[in-house]
Amino acid sequence: MDYKQILEIIKNFNKSQATTLEIEKDNFKLKLNKNENPYIKPVEKFLTYADENINTIIEETNEGIEIKSPLVGTFYASSVPSDEPFVKVNQKVEKGQTLCIIEAMKIMNEIVAPISGTIVAIKHSNGSFIGYDQVLMIIIKNKE
Repeated sequence: MDYKQILEIIKNFNKSQATTLEIEKDNFKLKLNKNENPYIKPVEKFLTYADENINTIIEETNEGIEIKSPLVGTFYASSVPSDEPFVKVNQKVEKGQTLCIIEAMKIMNEIVAPISGTIVAIKHSNGSFIGYDQVLMIIIKNKE
């Protein structure tokens, strides 16, 4: 099950009258609960964060545009360790192209290019622990 499928399930769950949902498929398990407990973040809040903020934390510096992690997790340069990385230094990328994956709570979150440009720095190696708002890569915008 991929990230987009999970988000679709969460959206449908939020729209439904159901208060709990459990899905198990292969080695994947998802439990959703519309609980009023103040110590449990409602699914709606998670969905809002994922939809609005994932892949959008950027900051322009003298070096270029810093692409920052929108969550805490593990950095993966490719979807499978034996595969080539999604991007390399000096590689041109298109807006929306996958740059890396951040695994958080067993969910693989694709980080995509917010603009078309050239990758000038990759700040982490495969399997590195990443903190929130930590710079992942630096990209220079393509001249139009």
